[in-house]
Amino acid sequence: MKLQEIIETLSLKAAAREAGLEFRMVGGRVALTPMDPDDPRYSTAFILPSMRMVEACRADDFDFFQPFIEAGRLTAEQMHRAAARYHLGKTRSGKPLFWMISETLDPMDAHIASDEWLSSLLKARQPLLQHWCPTHCLFGQHLLSTLRSAPCDASRLKNSTPVAIVESEASAAVLSELFPEVLWMAYATVEHLDIALFAPLQGRAVAIYPSTDPSASTYLFFLDLAEAVRQRYDIHISVASILEDLATPPQKDRCIDLLDFLRESLTTD
Repeated sequence: MKLQEIIETLSLKAAAREAGLEFRMVGGRVALTPMDPDDPRYSTAFILPSMRMVEACRADDFDFFQPFIEAGRLTAEQMHRAAARYHLGKTRSGKPLFWMISETLDPMDAHIASDEWLSSLLKARQPLLQHWCPTHCLFGQHLLSTLRSAPCDASRLKNSTPVAIVESEASAAVLSELFPEVLWMAYATVEHLDIALFAPLQGRAVAIYPSTDPSASTYLFFLDLAEAVRQRYDIHISVASILEDLATPPQKDRCIDLLDFLRESLTTD
């Protein structure tokens, strides 16, 4: 049964109505609308997720920037700029929220720190959302819309800004200020990766910087993934071996990523 058919079942509709809500799907997202606009339980209609939710959670002060600020490599202003660029947010308990926002500026889900997904948390709390099947994109994909809106020749645009993809969303945000000539994205977790996530990068030069590990299994995984991406899309994709080449055995034991490596290098400069 398709999701739309599940949503349209009488039982779900009845449950929503009992809660005073109209429960619909809008563009693949869950829309909850108060049946009574004056119902004190609900201040407004909302869509999960939505840019309204993204902006409601906005924050601009994050611990993962601090080592670089204290070392004089970045400023607080740059931290605020990166937070705005990626629409970074925080939960009520202070955990960072990393929103997966598509090129069309549609929020799809959010990674809470590196622990869990917002969709899983909401589904655990709200029975009405059990059949919601969120889709993901690369963290930072929304920045492609900024590039395409910039005035320049279409043929030059394809290769004008190289893309770099790291594991951690926090790393992408910090690296976007350390190396602003590159568009930084993140894959967040290997588990949610799919070749189709690379489709918006058609025609671009892309470098992946995977995290490291003692057996180089993550690096080898991305070598295979890169080959599969080349076969499907017109993407000049490479997998950087910098961590495999330069990380120490103790660092590989801790499965560090590129930003970890740079941060730990600050103390040896």
